[in-house]
Amino acid sequence: MAKILVCGGAGYIGSHMLRALAAAGFKPVVFDSLVKGHLEAVPPDIPFIRGDLLDIQALRRAFSEYNFEAVLHFAARIEVGESVKEPGLYYHNNVGGSLNLLLVMREFGVNRLVFSSTAAVYGNPVQERIDEAHPCAPINPYGRSKWMVEQMIEDFSVADGLKAVCLRYFNAAGADPDGGIGEAHNPESHLIPNILKAAAASARGTAQQAGNAQSVAPDGAPAAPPGPSSPAAPAPTAPAAPGLGLPGLGNDYPTPDGTCVRDYIHVCDLCQAHLLALNYLDECTGKTAFNLGSGTGYSIMQVIEAAERVSGVKIPYTIGPRRAGDAAVLVADSSRARAVLGWKPRFDNLDTIVKTAWDWEIGRKF
Repeated sequence: MAKILVCGGAGYIGSHMLRALAAAGFKPVVFDSLVKGHLEAVPPDIPFIRGDLLDIQALRRAFSEYNFEAVLHFAARIEVGESVKEPGLYYHNNVGGSLNLLLVMREFGVNRLVFSSTAAVYGNPVQERIDEAHPCAPINPYGRSKWMVEQMIEDFSVADGLKAVCLRYFNAAGADPDGGIGEAHNPESHLIPNILKAAAASARGTAQQAGNAQSVAPDGAPAAPPGPSSPAAPAPTAPAAPGLGLPGLGNDYPTPDGTCVRDYIHVCDLCQAHLLALNYLDECTGKTAFNLGSGTGYSIMQVIEAAERVSGVKIPYTIGPRRAGDAAVLVADSSRARAVLGWKPRFDNLDTIVKTAWDWEIGRKF
């Protein structure tokens, strides 16, 4: 079986990828610093190396121990707002760490790479749907750091024959429907998990109110409180619930309801695209890129409404001023990935994506 190095394999997307690789017959090996990842997300039968891409000697030891046939590179800082405040952290970690990885891959003769890139490399869209020919003009340090890595990869492909696929995600969301893992950033900056945290808090507040009232069912048994245990029954907003604060997201964008519009893609569909990209390395030359998105945009308000439908909870929220570095609309044209890789997302409905994330939120273990 082919051994695959998974950098960032204890993170959100990387940990889902481990399961997809194992199911497809590969033998993944995790390299992760655990600065942002979770050891609990790594299956116990998958080899784990604790290391940082900024430590080139740790990388060399990993490549010396295992005979890798390819690398999947997920490790990165990913928060737009943080990148605006701390750009040096993003250039040092994302660009410097990736350079170390490319140097060690060349040193050990490993010439197959799938890189986790982002739609943030495009910046503000100049057309309704963003395809791979769209100009790359990132508007924040996070996007610029990823674009710099893509350019480094292209230079290494010209110089050394590196074969690389850069997958430009739009908004990864959801959780493994089989359970056990999901999105668990700390602090959490992504929209859907933060909305669902507010829904869970509201449900718990409503359940506590019901318990305090000692409501009784007609047969004398205590009435079941609404909330996660009965998500189909809408619950009134609990006054004690803290509500969902959305500072920095804004409601003054040029969109139908004033909130940002994004394209959400399920994490398991991303993993399927990585498997296809890994196989595509057999026939590709040089560096190429594919967009990964559903092709449908949803506003922040539409995501909140979907979360209310899925959870059965009315979610209180407030919206603050817009955050620096955000584009108003980012929606993918992923037709190239569909045509060339044969990629076909299975989770193409927002409510379905949110439902898997809700199931994880109400039963999460870490």
